[in-house]
Amino acid sequence: MRTNNGKIRNVIISVYFILIVLAIVMSTVFSAFKNITGNPTLTFLLFLFGFIALFFIVHAISKYFEYDSDGMKVVLINRGLLLSDYLNYREFKVEFEKQQLVSYKIYNYLVFKSLVLHIKNNHSGTKRVHFNVTLVSRKKRKYIKQSLRKMMKANRKKMNS
Repeated sequence: MRTNNGKIRNVIISVYFILIVLAIVMSTVFSAFKNITGNPTLTFLLFLFGFIALFFIVHAISKYFEYDSDGMKVVLINRGLLLSDYLNYREFKVEFEKQQLVSYKIYNYLVFKSLVLHIKNNHSGTKRVHFNVTLVSRKKRKYIKQSLRKMMKANRKKMNS
């Protein structure tokens, strides 16, 4: 099964655009907010740090995710969403045989969703890998879980035989 969240790119670009427009509007009507703290410098710094925090939260959450379990190997890729066509930045790729999957878990935090896989090493240990699946739709996450569950079932059946 192959899936990715490439169509979400336009939504993230729109969120960044809204953040920039909101910052411009807030800076033009800054005098309306000077009553928040009484000190205009402190008010400005509060808004500045608020926008910087929102910008970095969106940046941390916005990642491209690709899952490919066709064939004998499973390939999972996480990389930056906006400039991934031009620059290969923030890329994390894991490729493993289906028999190496030990367990998986999808964690659903408030604004962040994470896929954690435990994969057998060559040294008889397990390797724990994390993937950001926040922007993957619920339907696609369900298909990924179904595919991983099928692999786990096949691995258990092999071990018992």
